[in-house]
Amino acid sequence: MAKLEAINELESSLNGGGLRVGIVMSRFNSNITDGLLSACVEELNKLGVRSEDITLASVAGALEIPVTLQHMAHTDGFDALVALGAVVRGETYHFEVVSNISTQAVGAIQMETGMPIANGILTTDNDDQALARMRIKGAEAARVAVEMANLLRRIDDEC
Repeated sequence: MAKLEAINELESSLNGGGLRVGIVMSRFNSNITDGLLSACVEELNKLGVRSEDITLASVAGALEIPVTLQHMAHTDGFDALVALGAVVRGETYHFEVVSNISTQAVGAIQMETGMPIANGILTTDNDDQALARMRIKGAEAARVAVEMANLLRRIDDEC
């Protein structure tokens, strides 16, 4: 993005040093969610988040992710949260229900609490698509969590 003269630009930062990150991961489709988690934690560590500053809560499925995020967001223990899950289309309407509810709830919790939440819940048509995206999405969620935690801190400090 080009800098504009005479404005105060809040630049993004991917420095995770000193940040505390909570992760809520669904155990359903664990062959996929384990890959999401591995990539997320690996990227958080690369960005400077210490392993001891990462807290993992595992839940049964994607529908249990939001309430856990909400509870974590209401503590003073985290600078950012990450939601990790995999909702793979099946033969029933259940896919749409789970995908819609989990996605909308994550956004609502973020708005209600002001806590940055990176949404790493994959919604795919099949396992192959999920497996192909899991490492990318896990790392992306880590970067979003760090960037948003830093941005909100900067807004608090400078504005």
